[in-house]
Amino acid sequence: MNQHVSENPVGVEDIERRPGRRGMRITLNGVLWALQVLFGFFFAGSGFGKVLLYDGALYAAAPRAVAWYAAVPQPLIVFIGVVEVLGGVGLVLPAMTGVKPRLTPLAAAGLTLTMILAAGFHVVRGEYELVPATVLLGGVSAVVAVGRWRLRPVAPATITTSGVLRSCAVLGALALLVFAPTWYTMTNVHF
Repeated sequence: MNQHVSENPVGVEDIERRPGRRGMRITLNGVLWALQVLFGFFFAGSGFGKVLLYDGALYAAAPRAVAWYAAVPQPLIVFIGVVEVLGGVGLVLPAMTGVKPRLTPLAAAGLTLTMILAAGFHVVRGEYELVPATVLLGGVSAVVAVGRWRLRPVAPATITTSGVLRSCAVLGALALLVFAPTWYTMTNVHF
């Protein structure tokens, strides 16, 4: 069994052993979860915006909002969007459910590669102002990949009702908080 996987991922016993200490202890596992959720939602939303560019009218208008879209063929933008949506969901759901949790570091590694390629693309185009954000996104993805692969992997688990409900809640939150606003903005706001 993996020695890094703990029965107590939030360190409650450490807090209980020191009664004078209040609040929760920051753990690597907690930091990884925060990064996974935050950046998972970010990548899923960013990717969904690109997926919507399958629509010819949206693709034609897109370069007014994002200049580099004019330099990339429509199918490639949509493909990048699909990769980002799947990567964003992959940062959260496999680890959260315990079903194939090794997909989480693989999703993070895929997003890291995507951001490395994006940084190179922006450097070649002379869009240096876009490189720091791309490097940051790739760096965070790399931290999650290493963290979940080597430092704090998530143990596989069986499918449970609560796991399915949590997954549905995350997908519902993505739909309501990320996908719906992105779709509304892209289809109703004129750039």
